[in-house]
This record gives sequence, C-alpha cells and structure tokens, in this order.
Amino acid sequence: MEASESDEDDMEGEEQNGDRQEKVYVPGLQPLQPGEELEMDHSAYRMYHECQTGAPCLSFDVVLDGEGDRREQFPLSMVLCAGTQADTALSNRLIVMRMHNLQGTEKKKDEDKSSDEESDEDEDDEDEDKKPQLELAMMPHYGGINRVRVTQRGEQTLAAVWSEKGQVEIFDLRLQLEAVHNSTAMSAFIKQEKEATPLFSFAGHMSEGFTIDWSPKVPGRMVSGDCKKNIHVWEPQEGGTWKIDQRPFSSHSKSVEDLQWSPTEATVFASCSVDQSIRIWDIRAPPNSMLSANEAHSSDVNVISWNRTEPFILSGGDDGLLKVWDLRQFQSGRPVASFKQHSAPVTSVQWSPVDSSVFAASGADDVISQWDLSVESCDMGGQAEDVKQLPPQLLFLHQGQKEVKELHWHPQIPGVLISTALSGFNIFRTISV
Repeated sequence: MEASESDEDDMEGEEQNGDRQEKVYVPGLQPLQPGEELEMDHSAYRMYHECQTGAPCLSFDVVLDGEGDRREQFPLSMVLCAGTQADTALSNRLIVMRMHNLQGTEKKKDEDKSSDEESDEDEDDEDEDKKPQLELAMMPHYGGINRVRVTQRGEQTLAAVWSEKGQVEIFDLRLQLEAVHNSTAMSAFIKQEKEATPLFSFAGHMSEGFTIDWSPKVPGRMVSGDCKKNIHVWEPQEGGTWKIDQRPFSSHSKSVEDLQWSPTEATVFASCSVDQSIRIWDIRAPPNSMLSANEAHSSDVNVISWNRTEPFILSGGDDGLLKVWDLRQFQSGRPVASFKQHSAPVTSVQWSPVDSSVFAASGADDVISQWDLSVESCDMGGQAEDVKQLPPQLLFLHQGQKEVKELHWHPQIPGVLISTALSGFNIFRTISV
C-alpha cells in the first residue's frame, strides 16, 4: 500500500495570486466567507504525509526502532502500533505499520513555468521514486480497541491494549514487526491470519476503560484505569506474566480518563478524571492519592502529559482549556498557565520529548495546536493585525483531519508529530518546531 501526500488545508500566507487574494485563516477568530476555501500552504511544513488503515484508529503508539535517535535527514521511516474501532467487533485489527521513504515537503513549483510533455514525464518518474511507502501487518482482534501503548521489555516489544470487551491484554508484536520489515515474513504472516492471542489478559476491572501507561523507569510495570473510577497497578513477574493488586487505587469518584507515570520517580503516577480532578499517586502508599487538584477544570479532565525534564503536568479538558501545572505548587489548585484556543474538548496533549517548553494538543474542533512556553509577549512585536488576538506562545495551527483522537511526537525524529483521526493519520513537521 502507499501513503499519499495531501493538498488539503491549513494556514495560508498573504499574497496576491492573479485575481485571487490569499490570507491567513485562523480557526476560531473568523468564519470562512461565502466562496472562500481552505488550501494548504506547503511552505509552512518541512514534511507532510497522510495515510489510511481502513477502519479508523482511536489510539496508537510509536514503536522505537533501531534507526537511531535525533535523525532528521530525509527520507525518514517510522513504525507505529494502532488499534481499530470498526463497525463490527469481528472487523477490528491490531495493526503494526511501517512508513518509509517519507520525503520532505517540496516548495511550490513556479506556476509560470512551461508545462511541456517531456518535462511532465520526467517529473512523473521522479515523483514515483519519492512516493512514501506503507507496510501494514494486521492481526484480527475481537472488539474495538480503545487505547494502545507499547513498551520494550528485554528483547520483547509489547503492546498493552484496552478494548471494549472490558479487558486489558498484552500482546507480543514480534511477528508483526518482522512482517513489516521483510516481504517473505509478510507473506507468511498474511497466510496465517491468526487472531491476536494475548500473552496475558486481565478482566478484573469489571468495566470498560480508556487509559493505560507503561512505566519508563521499570520495564514491564504498568497502570490501567477504567470507567468505574478504579486504577490497578501491574507488576511484571518471571516468565512473562504480571501480578495485579486487586485493591484498586480509588480516590476518584468518576471515570478515570488518562494516566501517566512520572518520568523520574519509579513509584509515582498521575491521573485525571471526569470528576474534574488531577491526582498524584505513589504505589507504595495505596489506596489514596498523595496530592490532588480537585477542580482542575470546570468539566471532565480528558488528558494529561508529564514533562520529561521539568516538574510540570499539562492537562486538557472538555472545557477546551489547556493548563500547565507546577508540581511544586500543585496543592494550591492553580495552574501556572492556562490557554483557551480550542473551541471544543481537548482530546490529546503531549510535551515534546526534545524541548521541555514545547507541547502539542488536539481538539474535537479538528485543530492541532503547537505551543512554546518560552515565548514572551514582547517577542510578538509587529505581527499582522489578524493574529494579534492569538497568544504569543501559540506556534502553529494544523487542520485537515476530522475528529482528531490522539497525537504523539516521534521520540527519535525531532519535531515530527503523528496524529490519528476518524479520517486517518497525518504525519508532519511544521517550520515552527
């Protein structure tokens, strides 16, 4: 299969083009007028690709590869693991996908250039060589997949999956990873077409859930939360199994929406909930949280992200707000920063893995925003009149997908964001990050 580049929408630079006037479109500040349409400005991106996987994926994770860290030279490649939400339980798949030959975005060709046929043929041949490629290894999975998180434990690459069956399952991705890297292995994999068989599963939540997270400090340690407010910690055991404490962490009064381990403290994790709170826990002292911000948002707190190097947690809620919390002042219940750019619930947030002041967020308003907290108001002198209402920390607004569900920065490719939506995946890097 091939991924395809899109010529759809985003912010457009101001310039005259014949009789047509192009101007910057800022979501939320001005509606489109009759006859106006959005068009993507390729010069605002260093890279932009999109791909489809059949049924939409609500969740995915990046699989670390052996291609090296901090790589920026094109063409790029990456491996993702995702789970579908298909129309029927039997139609779902646990997918490993490898995207490769991902080229940078070319500048617009001069429209006044001659368009003779030989030149067009040469360009077609060149374009064929530059087409991005996509390999998919899909394993049948009974039930829609709510959340996927991947980790490395020894030689194993493991995927934890929350599904609508009300179970959390652990899968070994070895066969799928071999298939996307080797055509012979792919042929054998397709012939087998076995249903995904978990290494381990846990039905003790007794309810459906949407959040899991692997510990970055202890290989194989995990935490999972459900819609009945309960959180369970998983401890890895010899022989590839897990011990799960039946006593849940249960200070929340409503559904647990997101969980995140501390990047520095092996026993500490954070949670957020429909009960409007964010809580910090230590697994050495169950069942109650250590710290809490009880009215962190005015409605459901949907997502959180723990900064890798600074004592900050980022949150996003149904109120459309993005809030930054300093853990040194957490008990005050007041964020150190709050932004209202999204006009609908925030669906995903994540700090950049390489720049501690940069983060990205997505919303149900079909917008992905990029931010840099290090930008001061005084840096915004001389901006165009139509962007004066934007917060100075806002770097970029990306559009083009319908119902964006989740985004991740690629941890090995600086500045690259991947997002999944009902309309498919986007893989891009803007000129801002």
